[in-house]
Amino acid sequence: MKLTAGREALLKPLQAVIGVVERRQTMPILANVLLVAKDGEIAVTATDLEVELVATAEVQVDSPGEVTVPGRKLLDICRALPDDAQISISQSGEKLSVKSGRSKFSLTTLPAAEFPTVEDIAAGKSVAVSQEALGRLLDKTHFSMAQQDVRYYLNGLLLETGAKSLRGVATDGHRLALCDVAVEGGEAEAQQVIVPRKGVLELQRLLNREGELTIELGSNHVRVQLQGIRFTSKLIDGRFPEYERVIPQDTSNAMTANRGAFKSALQRTAILSNEKYRGIRLIIRKNIMVLQAHNPEQEEAEEELEIQYDGDEIEIGFNVNYLLDALGAIESDQVTLAVVDGNSSCLLREPESDDCKYVVMPMRL
Repeated sequence: MKLTAGREALLKPLQAVIGVVERRQTMPILANVLLVAKDGEIAVTATDLEVELVATAEVQVDSPGEVTVPGRKLLDICRALPDDAQISISQSGEKLSVKSGRSKFSLTTLPAAEFPTVEDIAAGKSVAVSQEALGRLLDKTHFSMAQQDVRYYLNGLLLETGAKSLRGVATDGHRLALCDVAVEGGEAEAQQVIVPRKGVLELQRLLNREGELTIELGSNHVRVQLQGIRFTSKLIDGRFPEYERVIPQDTSNAMTANRGAFKSALQRTAILSNEKYRGIRLIIRKNIMVLQAHNPEQEEAEEELEIQYDGDEIEIGFNVNYLLDALGAIESDQVTLAVVDGNSSCLLREPESDDCKYVVMPMRL
């Protein structure tokens, strides 16, 4: 292998894939990136056996070839060189030589044949969606994913394709977030896949919110193609809960509040909540909501908020962090809350839209 490239041309694909390279590896080759040079471009691949990223860039290829080298070391070398540097890379035996100006580096390599890659995912379905729409879907749902839950199917995000929409659902058993975005190429028959947490966070990082992308769904993998980058993630093999049953259908006791004022009142009241359980009590009366919190030090906080409400008086407790996360994902000036009684879950959404819904389970205080 022998190639020449500008610093920026090499740096961009390395930065795109380095997120999946773990610092502590059980397999030494997983600390490496796979470099494949041919036909005037270089493809850089990184994987942790769960998520695989491939990024390409145009370079001058004098001699094609493939090899694996330590990913972070090569990235650090490229970063440390001057902005306008020209870099020449050549392989000699088991070493990779990196030269630029008066700088010269020699890196150890491992055979490309040993690098685990996912070539074909046997995609059964593909949908086209804008980067903006997929980014919005992930932003509005990812925070409700579980972390290291024994119910492994909750440690990810459900993607469900329909005829005209792509739906994202995340839940940790205490709260749920759901968001729909319009897509092209969907089929009437819905398909569900669960993308693991790391894959979701890595995909969020990659999206630059410009242009289109294609999502391919296989039986064991999901693949996303965007400009110059191919993202592949294993799927979680499990059955996602029947989330529709969790979403409250009775919205008779619905109230409307100013989202910003409600969020600020929650943040202030939460200062004196129990640091471990983060419980906050809401007392909902006609056109008034009283927020209360107390902690083991016998400290108390109370705040009143004007709302639009004409239903029964309700007293209910919630984890304040869950309410704040949902309010942070809602964009409208006003927010609608629907609660049946003091023991039922709360549904939050934008007053004029049904695209995104947030369900928060109550807690005993």
